[in-house]
Amino acid sequence: MRFSRSALWVVLAAALPSLAVAQRPQRMERPREESNDSGRAASAKKVEPTKSVTHHTITVDGKTFPYDATAGTLILTDDDGNPTASMFYVAYTRTDVKDESTRPVTFLYNGGPGSASMWLHMGAFGPRRVVAPDAEHAPPPPYQIVDNAETPLDVTDLVFVDAIGTGFSKIEGKATGKDFFGVDQDVHAFGQFIEQYLRINGRWNSPRYLFGESYGTTRSAALANYLQSHYDMDLNGVMLLSVVLNFQTLEPSAGNDLPYVLYLPSYAAVAWYHHALDNPPKSLEALVDTVRAFALGPYAHALEMGSALSDAARSQILDKLHEYTGLSRDYWDKANLRVDNGEFQKELMRDKGIAIGRLDARYEGASGDLLAQRVFSDPQSDAISSAYVTAFNTYVHQELKYGVDQVYHPSGNVRPWDWAHGRNRFGAAYTNVAPDLAEAMEHNPHLQVLVNNGYYDFATPFGATEYTMNHLDLPKDLQSHIHMKYYEAGHMVYVNDAARAELKKNVAAFIEATSK
Repeated sequence: MRFSRSALWVVLAAALPSLAVAQRPQRMERPREESNDSGRAASAKKVEPTKSVTHHTITVDGKTFPYDATAGTLILTDDDGNPTASMFYVAYTRTDVKDESTRPVTFLYNGGPGSASMWLHMGAFGPRRVVAPDAEHAPPPPYQIVDNAETPLDVTDLVFVDAIGTGFSKIEGKATGKDFFGVDQDVHAFGQFIEQYLRINGRWNSPRYLFGESYGTTRSAALANYLQSHYDMDLNGVMLLSVVLNFQTLEPSAGNDLPYVLYLPSYAAVAWYHHALDNPPKSLEALVDTVRAFALGPYAHALEMGSALSDAARSQILDKLHEYTGLSRDYWDKANLRVDNGEFQKELMRDKGIAIGRLDARYEGASGDLLAQRVFSDPQSDAISSAYVTAFNTYVHQELKYGVDQVYHPSGNVRPWDWAHGRNRFGAAYTNVAPDLAEAMEHNPHLQVLVNNGYYDFATPFGATEYTMNHLDLPKDLQSHIHMKYYEAGHMVYVNDAARAELKKNVAAFIEATSK
């Protein structure tokens, strides 16, 4: 989930034609003995799928039901049938349904590129989750793992999938990282996995869903179109959390002022949360509505005017920028009306020696160098990473009986990442999979899309998502198939208990409405 000039995540540091969004921020990785190409030449033994099945029960909304948890791998192959990768997954299937073949199934994954699915698994939707405090640093172990009352397992079976090079997923045979580390290569791998999973488990006739977070939304948009065009596999729904489809909306650069406009409503929301506004309204939604209109109107016009903007008009814009964000007129003036998210994280509470988070700006951390222009670490990553990594390793080894002889990689070294895709292959400066989603919806007019946004997310701000969804160039009847939801949380909205419950409610309602 890390991107931008201010806090670019390590796996993306040299990657972009635009910018990249990782599932979570990450400290610089220590060199490890096993590379992403490990095992591709060393092992002459036959590569076989693996499986560990355990049996459980859970109570959701007062109803108790049994389910099986299957942790294992499926083997991806090239056109000649040679193994190229073993892809790790954990599937949860209810065992009390009469006809499993028509029960909804949802494939879930995180982002990066280079993040395992552990975050959605242990934080949001798995039937077991880690307990961690919200908007503060989790204490050291031991960590508590509890039944997750917000799992959507009551309405859909769940398959959590780790991208190649992350988790327990690894390259096999003669394949190399170039075969998987790219927008299209990654989509092809997930497409082959999904087809194979449905086929071997007799689930071809099940209502089908994708759920991606962060770069996982990039994957979902392209994957939805790929599944339809390559496998004739229509989907019932695509669910997106913390969205990035058009990377131009996130990374400001010379000649690209759009991100400054689209980040402004998030700046206002975060300043409101931290009580940094002189005259804050009582309603966050009312503030967001006001700033959204200002950003897309007078502020966007001012940036478009450039040096032609009059002194009087500039002064009026500076007044509003201070009013809506809490940053001083002088700071905005020196920034030439353009403040990026890393600068905002540093400046908002600089006088208190506090830096705020990028993934979730409710989190606070020590500011460090008080003269620095931007923040280069993320307080949320520091706050929750140990809890999630520890909990997943404990859970997968002890409860799912899998992988004790392997190292689980929460993040993988997937550099260099091939960002070429679609129109981008012909010289566009930014990767953009929004046309893929639009095409999928046009070719499958029953496809519905659920879009989930955190107000305090600086990695994928809701303003950028709104802009993207409003520029899909869809007919009005299909535009109505996009359903926007908002939460008072950050990038990983599920770390907040109330937001996690609301997210589950929205997901369950979406699946029930689209699976009939």
